[in-house]
Amino acid sequence: MTHRDYLAALAVVVIWGLNFVVMKVGLQGLSPSLLGALRFAAASLPFLLFVPWPRVPLRFVLAYGLAQGVGQFGFLFFALHLGMTAGMASVVMQTQAFFTLGLGALLLGERARPQQWLGVGLAALGLGCIAVAHGEGPQQMTLIGFVLTLGAAFMWAASNIVARHASATAPGYDPKAFIVWSSLVPVLPFLGAALWIDGPETVGTSLAGLSLGSLLSVLYLAWLATLLAYTLWTRLLQRHPVGRVAPFSLLVPVVGLWAAAAAFGEQPSPLQWLGSAGVLAGLLVHQFGALGLGAWRRWRTG
Repeated sequence: MTHRDYLAALAVVVIWGLNFVVMKVGLQGLSPSLLGALRFAAASLPFLLFVPWPRVPLRFVLAYGLAQGVGQFGFLFFALHLGMTAGMASVVMQTQAFFTLGLGALLLGERARPQQWLGVGLAALGLGCIAVAHGEGPQQMTLIGFVLTLGAAFMWAASNIVARHASATAPGYDPKAFIVWSSLVPVLPFLGAALWIDGPETVGTSLAGLSLGSLLSVLYLAWLATLLAYTLWTRLLQRHPVGRVAPFSLLVPVVGLWAAAAAFGEQPSPLQWLGSAGVLAGLLVHQFGALGLGAWRRWRTG
């Protein structure tokens, strides 16, 4: 990887780590459905006339938009709205790596290594600790928020499988164009949900009284977290092995926990810290277990 690649990876880490705090800020003035509609409208509509079709079959654009847009961020926005803390969300969302492992084995026939399943076990124990530490007081993680965030992680994994299929069918496709056009897919579902759940009058009032904080949140989520970060990440995955790029995602919870503490004064409980350590340990074993196993075997054989 070049210096430019490392800078791109670190930029993605910072953008995605701050992402959870920005979502919380946006949800202070907008409902989850309306925030989703505005986010993906801003990520797609201004660019459709300038960005060509990504030259992948329509089914992949639709599937990715539904899984990553409606599924992942629909679950995540409602989770944060219903009491999921920003810091814990940044940790729990990383379980997408394990859901991707399971879906890859089930749908793609990919064989998982034993150390990867060990990583799943460690992460499951960590998630158990986090789930037990739920509460209903201020700055506490609610159980429904935790469950919805797990749903968001699962849908992120589903979008990863769609992206793998798209890469196999149309190798070398333009990731920026793919993100722009797939971002168009969630707009109507989110807008329809907003009109149904919030009501037309509330939607109109929210749009008319859109605050500067809400507007900046929408633009950050659309242009930085969606277009820039996903484009940089996809290009890194196209140019380098997954094993070299994926470990950078381990830094996202570090930024997320720090940002949540700085912005909202969130302080995870001891049990949540223990659970976070379990999830991150599972991710480390998942990513680097093969290296440790190889070193141990070389040591045994002298």
